[in-house]
Amino acid sequence: MASPATCRDTVVRGLPATELQLACGDRVVVAQHGAQVLSWVVAGRERLYLSPASVMDGQAPVRGGIPLCFPQFNQRGPLPKHGFARQLPWAAHAPRLQGEEAHLALSLSDSPATRRWWGQAFEARLLIALTPGALQVELALRNTDTEPLAFTGALHSYVAVDDLAQARLQRLAGRAEWDAVCDRHGTGAETLQFAGEFDRVYSAPPQGCVLHDGPHRLAIEQDMDWAQTVVWNPGSDKCATLADMPADGWRHMLCVEAAQVYEPITVAPGAFWQGAQRLRVL
Repeated sequence: MASPATCRDTVVRGLPATELQLACGDRVVVAQHGAQVLSWVVAGRERLYLSPASVMDGQAPVRGGIPLCFPQFNQRGPLPKHGFARQLPWAAHAPRLQGEEAHLALSLSDSPATRRWWGQAFEARLLIALTPGALQVELALRNTDTEPLAFTGALHSYVAVDDLAQARLQRLAGRAEWDAVCDRHGTGAETLQFAGEFDRVYSAPPQGCVLHDGPHRLAIEQDMDWAQTVVWNPGSDKCATLADMPADGWRHMLCVEAAQVYEPITVAPGAFWQGAQRLRVL
């Protein structure tokens, strides 16, 4: 009989974290800082990119893995870039281990630390589900305020690739596309290739995307509660300006994000919202 899923506390470059592992060997590591997924290993291969130059001091955002951008996407508002959730400690709850599944919840609610930036009362949970060959990350949000809650954000997944020049992203054909590099609107191509800075926002495809990385394929799906899919890579020139990335880091990652960029999601007082992204090895 196979061993059950396991959980253990660990430390990743100084950050307290939780590791979940399945009997098949698949595992995920989640830091309390920012409720950030730092690693996801399937069949012995790391599927996420974590910058070796990232600051891991429990204060600054971590470059790589799956950062949570909340309650603001990028610099589209008065808050720090990508909001404050990725810069604060979250509380990790007891995991739920059952058969070939492992689940972990981390929570953050309004506090003096959040009210420095945002007066909103809220309760947020990040829900991690690890199953053989697949990882789901879900943001669940309750508005505990007497006023409506409005937010933008993303599950900012840094997917590891062996060689970006050989990577192909498919299934965005015909989707509304905004190229942020040249500020041009158009429609997505059937196959995206990457040779330089790439920063585009697409209307989310209901069927999800498929990333081809040499012989490896990864399905990247999202709940339609997230209206957009963001595809980003800094390219060599911009990467050289990022202090928390090695010079060649751009060659080994591609961000494919479930996102809400343009119009805020509004949650009524006492109401609940949730939206997930799923990564699945094909």
